[in-house]
Amino acid sequence: MDIQPYTTNETLSVGRPWLMSMLGIEANETITLDLTKFSESLHWTPASAYQPERKLKSGIPLGKITASGLYAPYAAVTNEVQTLTVTGAPTGGTFTITWNGQTTAALAYNATAAQVQAALEALSNIAPGDVVVTGAAGGPWTLTWGGAQLGENVAAPTTTESFTGGTSPDITIATTTGGDTATASDGSQIFAGFLFTEVSFYPGSTKAGAPLMVHGQIDPSKLPVAFDPTDMPAGSNTQFVYKV
Repeated sequence: MDIQPYTTNETLSVGRPWLMSMLGIEANETITLDLTKFSESLHWTPASAYQPERKLKSGIPLGKITASGLYAPYAAVTNEVQTLTVTGAPTGGTFTITWNGQTTAALAYNATAAQVQAALEALSNIAPGDVVVTGAAGGPWTLTWGGAQLGENVAAPTTTESFTGGTSPDITIATTTGGDTATASDGSQIFAGFLFTEVSFYPGSTKAGAPLMVHGQIDPSKLPVAFDPTDMPAGSNTQFVYKV
């Protein structure tokens, strides 16, 4: 694996906005896709009455299924998911969240998910998109990490509470999904390369030939699905330079 930072303003937009230059296209390999592993909207655009073909999007990261030898979407590692839960039924008071050495402003015991997310994003080490908070007012709140923490094993925040009322009120945090964990074991968890061009196919088709790009320069932010080049597991025989 050879991945290095690369800074440029150059892009190629003819169906491949994620491709930074034509470098490496001669390294493409001809492969066969397992179309049953791809999903509508995420991987391909639907057919219409006037255009019956579906089109797989160029730039989809791919992995090779060991048993069949066919290629499917790369089974990227999981994103960290954590849950904050208020216990003891407090009737007042506040709490704070500390992550990676920084602490939020005080939050009400019955804060909304939007308020918790805003407080986290106000920290200088958490950018918008790094974490999404969902849940009812007063919790439990679910923290789903992404952005700069995409596919990372994210350290759990800590909390400090100053609740009133209730019975021994407290706030706890638990990791419900660990980050940086492979989501498959069939071979597709090993990154193989990118689908170099759009691929058309008719409904009902189960296989399609395609070019696999294994060498070049890419802009991960413009790929059709979320992809963090720094999180690819060992065993991938590819070479890419990515834009930073």
